Amino acid sequence: MTKYRCHIVAVLVTCLMLTICLVPTAFAEPEAKAGLDTTAESAVLMDPVSGRLLFEKDPDTPRSIASITKIMTMLLAVEALNDGKLSLDDIITTSDYAASMGGSQIYLEPGEEFPFREMLISIATGSANDASVAVGEHIAGSVEAFVDLMNQRAKELGCKNTHYVNPTGLPAEGHHSSARDQALILREAIKYPVFMEMSGMKEYDLRGGEFKLWNTNKLLWWYRGADSGKTGWTNEASYCLASSAERDNLRLISVVLACPQPKTHFQESMKLFNWGFARYEAVKLADKGQVIKTVAVEKGKHQEVGLITNAPVSVVVPKGENKGISFHLELPEQLTAPIESGAAVGSYIVTNEGEEILRVDLVSNRQVERLTLWQEIMRVGDEVLK
Repeated sequence: MTKYRCHIVAVLVTCLMLTICLVPTAFAEPEAKAGLDTTAESAVLMDPVSGRLLFEKDPDTPRSIASITKIMTMLLAVEALNDGKLSLDDIITTSDYAASMGGSQIYLEPGEEFPFREMLISIATGSANDASVAVGEHIAGSVEAFVDLMNQRAKELGCKNTHYVNPTGLPAEGHHSSARDQALILREAIKYPVFMEMSGMKEYDLRGGEFKLWNTNKLLWWYRGADSGKTGWTNEASYCLASSAERDNLRLISVVLACPQPKTHFQESMKLFNWGFARYEAVKLADKGQVIKTVAVEKGKHQEVGLITNAPVSVVVPKGENKGISFHLELPEQLTAPIESGAAVGSYIVTNEGEEILRVDLVSNRQVERLTLWQEIMRVGDEVLK
């Protein structure tokens, strides 16, 4: 090799090393150990705003997940509610098949009727298998059709190691998921207030108080800030928990699978949360739905529209490393009607040391219809006469 080529190689190596050293903390890879160990066979700690994993241990191995399955069951239920396909007051009639479920249950009888709301509460708090099947049948017409919806939704959320066979998590060949995938699903579920309400209930009196439901997620009692999640246990899955907690505007999602002993799924989840809350902080720039800017509208019945964030604008950084965080807006100077309510018309971009780390859509806060030709003429006339 000539001296000239040696010089070029040396320069390239130096540039590469500088590039590696200058990668912002916000883009750092998940930490596999970093002073944290867990007895869970698989575990992740996720920042749900960005979806970034802050900690991971064997996150993608497909495993039995037992009743954590019901997070997807509840997600499809609350999405159907949100889309107006169902009402919490809808009456669900228990089929013979739903009533035949074993394991955790509320002992539904064939033909027994409950409001949709109480069926969901029974799933969220008591992990009721019979209610899970009844809800799935009510939404999709059959368990098989509902399971198809579960698998389709998992793919839409980016899950790569998930396959459902039933809506309960009862042992079945081919029924599995991974820690990363379950964090993605819980990340979506916590966007819905109904899910948060029911998942966070500590207790509920069913059948007029004759049947007491206690939430199986003991973090609701034991851990400050814990507010949602779902437990799971079978011989095949061991002890599992997917949960969420929030402190000081920082929300984290923890998933632990295949924990070895009773209560260790709670202990290992608290260990992950403690590690995350000790090391990271949230830099909150805007709330979801906050009006960021008002933009002029041309040829519209309204002459301006407010642009609001369609998600929280918040980034998670290691504590003490928030000085490089800034933002800028990408917006048109004016808009032209018609504009649909909720239409994305701009972006709120967060950067760390100049590198983009978060982009949130700015959407119209109302519908703006286009003026007719006569209305345009009348408006011009009014302006001339002013």
